[in-house]
Amino acid sequence: MLLMLAEPGIPLERATAFRRSIAGAESNVAAGLARLGHPVRWLGRVGDDPAGRAVLAQLRADGVDTSYATTDPAAPTGLLLRDSHPARAIDVQYHRTGSAASLLTPDELTPEVLGGAGTVHLTGITPMLSDSAHHATLRLFELAHEAGAAVSFDPNVRLKLGTPARWREVVGPLLERADLVLAGEDELELLGVPGPQRLLAAGARTVVVKHRDKSASCHTREASWRQPPFRVPVTDPVGAGDAFAAGFLSGVLRAEPYEVCLREAAAVAALVVQCATDTDGLPDRAGLERALAAFTGGAETVHR
Repeated sequence: MLLMLAEPGIPLERATAFRRSIAGAESNVAAGLARLGHPVRWLGRVGDDPAGRAVLAQLRADGVDTSYATTDPAAPTGLLLRDSHPARAIDVQYHRTGSAASLLTPDELTPEVLGGAGTVHLTGITPMLSDSAHHATLRLFELAHEAGAAVSFDPNVRLKLGTPARWREVVGPLLERADLVLAGEDELELLGVPGPQRLLAAGARTVVVKHRDKSASCHTREASWRQPPFRVPVTDPVGAGDAFAAGFLSGVLRAEPYEVCLREAAAVAALVVQCATDTDGLPDRAGLERALAAFTGGAETVHR
């Protein structure tokens, strides 16, 4: 989606100045991984309009491959309006009913779109956009498994897209088909999952839980690890979960131990919440290493 972000601290209904950016959970993760040096391909749909061209241009600027993106001449690019505030609920308006992204169909996903992919990441938002997007998500799971790619799944529950019952119906079963699950503690409860062991028993190799106290834990059938948050001043909490996913997946893709994956995930999230948009704070590899050194007390905070 195109994001129009009100100037920091101003309520949405009073805002007169907006900053243009992009939004979308999978897009945020794609940008985060690309900045960290990983080859990333984005599968999605935008309208043949200025907003769609802006979204694709921003993804390409971050190094994301958009060669399999679809540009729809008949449907608009989705739009997100929101305000930005660190200490109160953020007001969000989604304008994506009938958008190009919501018209995703299974026929658009063919084996070649996953050529060379080792991991496929998606969220519960996509299948909740429409029935056709739900079927396309199921098709993507099938293609990923046929290609031998691991599936990373973040439910990313947004109740504006449906009732808790609808989320349990559509997204709940997908949790048990993923190889790696990244979910909030509250999301697992809403989706009727009592804990990570249920998903591990169903076939997941790794389950990461983001807890209410902002810590995170990683669970496999053999062991568990826990990572406290890095305490930083918060400018805007939106995008923290996607940033966490990008940091964790980066570690997984580099075959790092899970304690390293958790630490890097926490650091990327801590950098993103200090900036207003979902993607401004996403670091490159050198920036992440500097941040980790500063967070853990091993280096000075000024980069010269």
